[in-house]
Amino acid sequence: MYICIYVYIERERERERERGIGRKMEERRVVVAALQFACTDDAATNVNTAERLVRAAHRKGANIILIQELFEGYYFCQAQREDFFQRAKAYKGHPTILRMQKLAKELRVVIPVSFFEEANNAHYNSIAIIDADGTDLGLYRKSHIPDGPGYQEKFYFNPGDTGFKVFETKFAKIGVAICWDQWFPEAARAMVLQGAEILFYPTAIGSEPQDTGLDSRDHWKRVMQGHAGANVVPLVASNRVGKEIIETEHGNSEITFYGNSFIAGPTGEIVASADDKEEAVLVAEFDLDKIKSKRRSWGVFRDRRPDLYKVLLTLDGSKP
Repeated sequence: MYICIYVYIERERERERERGIGRKMEERRVVVAALQFACTDDAATNVNTAERLVRAAHRKGANIILIQELFEGYYFCQAQREDFFQRAKAYKGHPTILRMQKLAKELRVVIPVSFFEEANNAHYNSIAIIDADGTDLGLYRKSHIPDGPGYQEKFYFNPGDTGFKVFETKFAKIGVAICWDQWFPEAARAMVLQGAEILFYPTAIGSEPQDTGLDSRDHWKRVMQGHAGANVVPLVASNRVGKEIIETEHGNSEITFYGNSFIAGPTGEIVASADDKEEAVLVAEFDLDKIKSKRRSWGVFRDRRPDLYKVLLTLDGSKP
């Protein structure tokens, strides 16, 4: 009798262990999504499109859904125009953020929300991270600000002052940076050093108005694939499509955004990708525990030598 009771108890314990392991594995599996669409220059239309695609991603099982950079309107930085500062809004009480908080809570998904921020007399290219219960987890402000033909962001945006951050969401610890940040390996490494398990990059990039023969899309992809592979984390990049014409002081400027949104795995492999013209909802699933084990065993963080990296703190590579 006692043997039977002992066997029964051990079997129940084993079942509990199996159920516990199953729950743990389920909790560490996450489905990410990248959205891609053409913007109009009407905020209500674009926010409606974003919500429609967020819902589509949710139906595909997505837990964390990335919308492209500055999706409320055209990419206005083709021109230096005073009137475009009217597009900026304060962080607190921002209507699009409030709407996405409601949507995130309804669907139980995480949504990073890109917007043009006004903070007293400063202006930032910012993103608010909305958790799956609708909570606003905080703000990241774009650190690297480009300045070139068609991409004249320094006219509008102060350099971000938040530093690179990691946000602990319901499904994963995530690092989120913005467009031009994606060209800098230091940004990706800084986020993963702080514990980011997935990197997200909302983007607005396309043709170059000064050089119609320049196509950066493959370069753009390879750089971010390198961030994924070098840090052994998945990476999600969301870009817009479509032709946008902005009136400037020198006539019209035109950019055709090349889309090619993608999701990369932890070795830099592309696991989902979009084309250069169509609206898209990309999804991919990752086992974060499995990736964590791979990251530990690969040794890229074990063998780092921060004591030798002080030159990175200089602009010209001289000895600090």
